[in-house]
Amino acid sequence: MKEFCPHNYQEYCINRIIADPALGLFLDMGLGKTAITLAAIKRLKYEYWAVRKVLVIAPKKVAESTWHKEAAKWKQLSDLRLVHVLGSVGQRTAALAETGDVYLINRENTQWLVNYYRHDWPFDMVVIDESSSFKNHQAKRFKALKLVRSRINRIVELTGTPNPRSLMDLWAQVYLLDCGKRLGRTITSYRDAYFVPDKRSRTTIFSYAPKAGAADEIYNRISDICISMKSEDYLELPELIYEDIPVKLDAAAQRAYDRLERDTLLQVDETVITAGSAATLRGKLLQLCNGAVYDEDGNVITVHDCKIEALLETVEQLNGQHAIICYNFKHDRTRLLDALKATQLRVRVYEGKAEEDDWNAGNIDLLLMQPASCGYGLNLQEGGHHIIWFGLNDSLELYQQTNKRLHRQGQPYPVIVHHLVVQGGTDEDVIESLGGKANVQDSLLEALKVRIQKAKEATT
Repeated sequence: MKEFCPHNYQEYCINRIIADPALGLFLDMGLGKTAITLAAIKRLKYEYWAVRKVLVIAPKKVAESTWHKEAAKWKQLSDLRLVHVLGSVGQRTAALAETGDVYLINRENTQWLVNYYRHDWPFDMVVIDESSSFKNHQAKRFKALKLVRSRINRIVELTGTPNPRSLMDLWAQVYLLDCGKRLGRTITSYRDAYFVPDKRSRTTIFSYAPKAGAADEIYNRISDICISMKSEDYLELPELIYEDIPVKLDAAAQRAYDRLERDTLLQVDETVITAGSAATLRGKLLQLCNGAVYDEDGNVITVHDCKIEALLETVEQLNGQHAIICYNFKHDRTRLLDALKATQLRVRVYEGKAEEDDWNAGNIDLLLMQPASCGYGLNLQEGGHHIIWFGLNDSLELYQQTNKRLHRQGQPYPVIVHHLVVQGGTDEDVIESLGGKANVQDSLLEALKVRIQKAKEATT
């Protein structure tokens, strides 16, 4: 068990948590947000007698293992009593009756917890791990926490991506810190002050764009209660290298792909396409790029194996080096497992702590991972330094979070991120958007409209 010796920036953050009753700790991935917060909690409780009962609200996988594992790693933090408020209603209720220092609950049960205690809310300090999951002011979890905010004496928000999609995402997170003092007491007042209508029809506004200078003014207003640090400014990290591996479809696969893509695109009018329909359409096209699609009855229809073949070649070129393989859809996972049987490599699908430990111990050659289920809280830098994106993801937040599972403190090698990209397919749109500076969703929406128009022109 190691001694926790905070870096200078970590000590600064610990002291700020102790000094400030409300603090947004917007630290980049790999800077040690969990250890920083645990160290501050221990001092607040046992040195300053400033808190009595601490609640941590986190993504489910993070609540299950990350905080406990981090506390157990360090000698000074290992004696903190962590209670997991997880599982069935009976299990959660029993856990709340236990004596502990820190109570961990997954964010989906925030409303349940508030309803359980009602006016007897016992947690005088609340930590929101990955506060970007509280960015929606209409979500039940936000509304529930808002009800008990006046009973919380100290609150800390942790995230590396406070506004992954839009500055609009900041309002709800900052409101939970200061109850509206800095950015306005309502989302409407915030929107009116800093944004103008962007995409709209005659009767409906679909999105808003920041006014000139709004970003600087917003950041200036919240600078006293938010700390923002980037990992490249504080850590000596290895190089992060990106490699696009082109996947060329054979003639038969190209014909099948073109036909299905055209039929799919022709169903949509590019002039009225919405975010919801765009996401559905993009999902279907990304499935096509990967080689299989679900039909209307949920059956898997295989279109081609070209991407599978490219993956096998990439694995072969690794010459035994371990790699994480990212997939999007269940049929991707099934097809990947079937194809990888012939390699005789040790292949596992990430399901939890057992896979995390075995990967870091070098007992897994290829770890299949669904980014949406395990992008946060995993430390996988000890098991390898290659990530292969078989199924690309158009969420910049998930993409960056997943890559940072390897590109973090303790990684001795350059991290290489391989993208399997179907030439001429929607994969290319996603790669261009993730690598650009423009809003990912907006650029993908425009790319879809171009594809729809081309499909229409091809039929005339």
